[in-house]
Amino acid sequence: MPLSRRPLALLAALTLLSAVTACTNAAVGDPVGSQLDEQKPTSTKKAPPAAPPRDKINLTTENGRQSAGTVLAGAGDAPYNYAPAVMIDNGRVRAWWCSQLSAAPPGGDDILYSEGPAVGGPFTTAVPVFSGSGGSFDAIHTCDPSLIKVGSTYYLYYTGAARDNHANGSSVGVASSKDGISWTRENGGQSIVAPAGDNFRENTYGAGQQSAVYVDGWVYLMFTDTTGLASHQNGAGQYVLRSKDPTFAKGVEALGKQGFKPVTSNNQPRTRSIVEAFSADWMWIEAVSSFAIAHETDAGTTITFWNKDFTRHPFEPVTITGPWKEGPGLLRTPEGHAPVDPKDPCGRVALDVLRGTIEGPAGPTNISHFGFDAVGLKGCATAAEAKVLNGYAVPSPERTLDVVVGTNVMRFERRSVAEKFARGVLGTRPQGVDSLKLTVTVPAGAPAVTNPDGEVGLLLGDKLWVVGSAQVATLNSSQITPVSMDQWAKYERLPDLVRR
Repeated sequence: MPLSRRPLALLAALTLLSAVTACTNAAVGDPVGSQLDEQKPTSTKKAPPAAPPRDKINLTTENGRQSAGTVLAGAGDAPYNYAPAVMIDNGRVRAWWCSQLSAAPPGGDDILYSEGPAVGGPFTTAVPVFSGSGGSFDAIHTCDPSLIKVGSTYYLYYTGAARDNHANGSSVGVASSKDGISWTRENGGQSIVAPAGDNFRENTYGAGQQSAVYVDGWVYLMFTDTTGLASHQNGAGQYVLRSKDPTFAKGVEALGKQGFKPVTSNNQPRTRSIVEAFSADWMWIEAVSSFAIAHETDAGTTITFWNKDFTRHPFEPVTITGPWKEGPGLLRTPEGHAPVDPKDPCGRVALDVLRGTIEGPAGPTNISHFGFDAVGLKGCATAAEAKVLNGYAVPSPERTLDVVVGTNVMRFERRSVAEKFARGVLGTRPQGVDSLKLTVTVPAGAPAVTNPDGEVGLLLGDKLWVVGSAQVATLNSSQITPVSMDQWAKYERLPDLVRR
């Protein structure tokens, strides 16, 4: 959000921006523009009865948590630290944020990186990983990182500026990486989102403070534009573009009053803001098909919820209290999704943020951790939402256990066998599981075979499901018959259906 080494003229502009950010309690309300009706299914295929749409459900909060102090800080002469992006990635928590180091030329904002075992740290010593280009729109400053991973590629969305004074000069850029540390600028090093120029206000920040999520093949990009038509008079407002191209070079759609519509440029008039705020972050909660937007208000970090079509608020807002000066950054998966609660994946979501907590001599700093669990989601009501249960076992209609495997279900007659493969067992059957396809049944006593190398598989119909060792066959009361390698190779295989 704030950029540069902060000359006096810019400090005045940032003071204005900070002051209005702290007064955006209205941001939890509806945006400018009318809402759409819920989309109606068009298929004539008979489906399980639909659950009523979630509409402003009151959530409860549990397990409040807060770090004892600062968890992220720049090394050396870093004068400020704010706007973190926080990702759970292969068992570690990775963080990128905005700071400034004299060791990283040119002399403007830099994006630093650190990692640790948990969101509360401890984190490794910060290193600069992305700085101004020396030319183009991001010549001096790169700030406000947001990251997603699509396939094997990380994408960094960042705010860039070529000068200290804003003059609506902030724009959004994108870079790619295979490791999240070494970056290559995309789009020819040019910005992908510039200020629309719909309305020039006293706040001259421009466009930036972006946050990206990856949902069903689309990259959704939320960002501030103080020149947007639907922004508050102080410049606060969050707009959304989406594209299946992570670089937003083609196939871009903008969220307007009538939903998403194709646009011919990424800075056409911005007619709909989804939350009246600055420096927001968001994530996708798969269990309830909803976006959760974290933005700062008087009381702390408020979480505002939208359904996928931005037609209704499925839940009332919740607020993570405590001090803040800039941010926040939500703890998310590489795709920008909410982490799945291991014990209650359909009813509970962890909301953890890192945010700057004090105003230092040069800007916001002392990034600390705050969070709690939001409970009462009533999730997994559709087949799409039930995908969050991948690997979980649930009661079946036949008093056995079903293990969810993507969009399918594998039914086990023996509970002990299902538990062997499941990552967890739920006591109730979420409604959305009924919409999944039953593809395989594992009866007790199904015949088993073993090859000369000791591998074991169950014969389910005329297909072989390789289960590894004899333990599963024993649990299933399956008689094991030795077969030759030639015979083993002739069996048609079932895929490795469940998580080992």
